[in-house]
Amino acid sequence: MWKDKLKAFFTRQPVEKHDTAAWANIKETKAESNVPIPDIIDVENAKEYVEENKK
Repeated sequence: MWKDKLKAFFTRQPVEKHDTAAWANIKETKAESNVPIPDIIDVENAKEYVEENKK
């Protein structure tokens, strides 16, 4: 019983923020699979980010 209270005390909310993700600005979604398709600007920004951060 005290372990449950201890675990609840030390668990935190995740820090993830999806506001700046590539899929945040959804252009449309596919009909059957419901997969989001981002705007072309977000795709280009993601591509530039990946190319700049290659090792």
